Amino acid sequence: MSSVKQISVKDDEDGMRLDRWFKVHFPQVTHGRLSKLLRTGQVRVDGGRVKANERLLPGQTIRVPPINLEEAAANQDLPLTPKPLSAHDKAYFQSMVLFEDKHLYVLNKPSGLAVQGGSRTTKHIDGLLQGLAADLYDRPRLVHRLDRDTSGVLVIAKTRSMATALGKLFQTRSVRKIYWALVSGVPRPEQGLIDKPLVKEGGPGEEKIRIARNLKQEGAQKAMTHYAVIDKAPPSVAWVSLKPVTGRQHQLRVHMQMIGNPIIGDPKYGHLEHDGSGEERDEGFVHKLHLHARRVTFPHPKGGTVDVTAPVPGHMKESMLTCGFDPEQYDVPEAGEEAET
Repeated sequence: MSSVKQISVKDDEDGMRLDRWFKVHFPQVTHGRLSKLLRTGQVRVDGGRVKANERLLPGQTIRVPPINLEEAAANQDLPLTPKPLSAHDKAYFQSMVLFEDKHLYVLNKPSGLAVQGGSRTTKHIDGLLQGLAADLYDRPRLVHRLDRDTSGVLVIAKTRSMATALGKLFQTRSVRKIYWALVSGVPRPEQGLIDKPLVKEGGPGEEKIRIARNLKQEGAQKAMTHYAVIDKAPPSVAWVSLKPVTGRQHQLRVHMQMIGNPIIGDPKYGHLEHDGSGEERDEGFVHKLHLHARRVTFPHPKGGTVDVTAPVPGHMKESMLTCGFDPEQYDVPEAGEEAET
């Protein structure tokens, strides 16, 4: 049984209806149960009785009576309020943080960690965010996605209003994203724009992204990627910078495969060799996706600019050194840009 809570309305909840506020903070409480709590005066705003459609103002205090959330969840077949993160998971999450203010996080997601859960996925970014909600009285929200095996910068909004604002930025292409990859072979030309629409094919669990015939094909989506070679170890490997103009699923991986330079270690769109020991290898490297979300830059909705760079992951750094590349090299021409002269 929980105790009485006195919770202040946040700035980003200005104008939110009381019933919506309850749905966000206490999803186990049904609309019918909330109506009863309001009728009996157990839920109040600034000490006064209100209705479910009351519009809230920042700084107001909402009285939340003792609620047996476990019983409510069982009776309504609803999930329990997320449990707070363990000390271990809190430390793990904090180890990924590259930038933080009161509005957002920018994480360095490791390769192999899923962004969202699935039938066989028990640990993922979204689950960690649910755990944070137990302490923050609000649930941080994903703003965009990265594939499980892609490492690098991932933007997280701390509040509902910030998620909306950042979502609009991503939709209007005000966010500049730079990826680094090692690819098989050396692209020709060494800098260019790939403008090929994509379409999803295959059934559940077997989905694969393909190049569409044209935008008139059912399900086709426009997809554009700038690429530029940073360094090369001809004829087998190149280090490339990739700048997606659009943000389609598997876009970079499919576009590089299309021009004949698949990303090394890509299990869906690359190619594999066997080294005799039974270990899968790609261009001589242990098979692991060599794609890294290197940098993100965008105007902060509250003012200023966010510009965050993620360090190169260990497996890519090792492969780059093997090829004679300098992974600490920063001042290079990025995809879609001309080198300074």
